[in-house]
Amino acid sequence: KVNIFLCTVTVSHMNARGRALSLVCRAQYGRAYHSEEYHYRLHTFTENRKRIDRHNAGNHTFTMGLNEFSDMSFAEFKKYFLLTEPQNCSATKGNHIVGDGYYPDSVDWRKKGNYVTPVKSQGACGSCWTFSTTGCLESVTAIATGKLPLLSEQQLVDCAQAFNNHGCKGGLPSQAFEYIKFNKGLMAEDDYPYTGRDGTCNFKPQMAAAFVKDVVNVTKYDEMGMLDAVARLNPVSFAYEVTSDFMHYKNGVYSSTECHNTTDTVNHAVLAVGYAEENGIPYWIVKNSWGRYWGQDGYFFIERGKNMCGLAACASYPLPLI
Repeated sequence: KVNIFLCTVTVSHMNARGRALSLVCRAQYGRAYHSEEYHYRLHTFTENRKRIDRHNAGNHTFTMGLNEFSDMSFAEFKKYFLLTEPQNCSATKGNHIVGDGYYPDSVDWRKKGNYVTPVKSQGACGSCWTFSTTGCLESVTAIATGKLPLLSEQQLVDCAQAFNNHGCKGGLPSQAFEYIKFNKGLMAEDDYPYTGRDGTCNFKPQMAAAFVKDVVNVTKYDEMGMLDAVARLNPVSFAYEVTSDFMHYKNGVYSSTECHNTTDTVNHAVLAVGYAEENGIPYWIVKNSWGRYWGQDGYFFIERGKNMCGLAACASYPLPLI
């Protein structure tokens, strides 16, 4: 096994790209390879860099950049970081009650108070749905109590299968909220730490740190319902379809012609913590679970109002039991 930073060799051969590749030189993007794998990784990295350059030379609302996934093909990325089990978004029935229809031009729950926990990393496990779930329950609990908990994703990975969730193969926040409601609690992250792999359920009821009174689902494809909830109440969990052009998102407002907007293609779950508008384009402010070095410090913007990539297919949030 040899420890190689892809940027070291790549920059030596492509000095003109040295500055663009400097991001990959950071220690957190280092990879340890067997020597026979190195050339494949270098080729994949180079092809990804070319795609990034082509995209950024065009007229788009977002830019791409090199990141820790730049030595992976999209097929590999899908296998390790996205939902692999089909998710039936249409199973959720809308019960969100819309308010009076007055909404501010922009909302950001990160700026309203101590209501949003730091960006976390799911690692090579399709557990995004657990991070969307904990992120939302953390926020609604903080809004209700003034205390921001850090909750356990691993409990959901290990214990929520009876509610049509599949650990590292996927699940949906709405189904995870139902599990927490009927299970009578979710433990704290410190008491049930994340391992990034499927394990045996070790829930201890006496150590539950947060509870769900009820689950609220926004009506399918009702993006204004999502806006109403985020504007008036709290962050909202949602799922959407990630395609290859999203893997290297860096900044700007993501918009795609590659993805679909139906309930049966969603493969990633995240958390809408706000909304705004940039250069006339309305967008959602979204917390991801790929670590703080991806995108905009772990966040991304995605176009709002067009059900982009199916993002309004199955949005939900819990009512906390205090």
